[in-house]
Amino acid sequence: MSSASRIPASAGRLPFRLAAPPVSGILRPRLIAVCAGLAVAVFLLFCWGVSIGDYHVGLTSVVKALAGSGDPGTVLVVRELRLPRALTGLLVGIAFGISGALYQTMTRNPLASPDMIGLTEGAGTAVVAGIVLGWDGGLGTQALGLSGALATAVLVYLLAMKNGATGYRIILVGIGVSWMCTSATDYLLARGQRFEAQAALGWLVGNLNGRTWGQVSMLATAMAVLVPLALGMSRWMRTLQLGDDVAAGLGTPVRSARLALMLVGVALIAFGTAAAGPVAFVALAAPQIAQRLAGTAYPPLVASGLTGALVVLGSDLIAREAIPGTELPVGIVTGVIGAPVLLWLLIRANRAGSGG
Repeated sequence: MSSASRIPASAGRLPFRLAAPPVSGILRPRLIAVCAGLAVAVFLLFCWGVSIGDYHVGLTSVVKALAGSGDPGTVLVVRELRLPRALTGLLVGIAFGISGALYQTMTRNPLASPDMIGLTEGAGTAVVAGIVLGWDGGLGTQALGLSGALATAVLVYLLAMKNGATGYRIILVGIGVSWMCTSATDYLLARGQRFEAQAALGWLVGNLNGRTWGQVSMLATAMAVLVPLALGMSRWMRTLQLGDDVAAGLGTPVRSARLALMLVGVALIAFGTAAAGPVAFVALAAPQIAQRLAGTAYPPLVASGLTGALVVLGSDLIAREAIPGTELPVGIVTGVIGAPVLLWLLIRANRAGSGG
């Protein structure tokens, strides 16, 4: 029998405790409602994105085709031609949103997203080097992106940890490393042959065109492992938000927890970047939007992932429909959306006078 009635409830929180199984926690109705609303919006955008194209398919037919029923021609178009693109956008948005939430919570700074501290640029440099120089060693873009992002994260971590680290120190070091990676990428593009440079440049913008089931399966497999790991470490995120001393007093292994969160965040951003390129500003903006929708003290993981999916899928729709006859890369649209969010966060940080 639940004994939640004996636990005082605060505004927006409903504590509960069960005798069997012995489980206790806090329900947040607003957060649950926000996640449900985001999930519905993501599903509608997902179906809408699958429906548009040279051969128009109605939303009802899309849902039937996803279930494997309906006209065989429609099922072929939906499931074989359009579904890989939509699934890649969905999974990339979730990966970027959750990775951004991990980093912003870990550093207690809303500007410490993977694309601000050089992780996407590091992954991009590794992938471009593999494309232009042929240094892939038989590895795919996912493995190259993962190795590049991990190497960049280790470099930022080592440089920022010297003499103690704050959120702004990590950001400043990350910006410096980011520009180093960007310069290396520009050099590789200038050195590469015409077709190699075009292929690398198209990937660097952030693009969902021409996605295949191979890319979807690799990304889905990685996320099936990484997302549960991130959700399982959510308790550490809550305590780290209180500061290192308080977190250690509550029994959190601060250094191990921060390292584990960093590795999971790196892996999410690396696999997402390898699948669709460095889609700009999603990891920065999605957690902040989710946090304000949910009214929480830090970016909630599930809501951040769903918001990231909503941003990527919505931006992909705009990219495909904004200019008739032309499909813009999705990264251009997310950059236009995310730049004002970055300026707003900088203005808020300056007014608060926080140094991280």
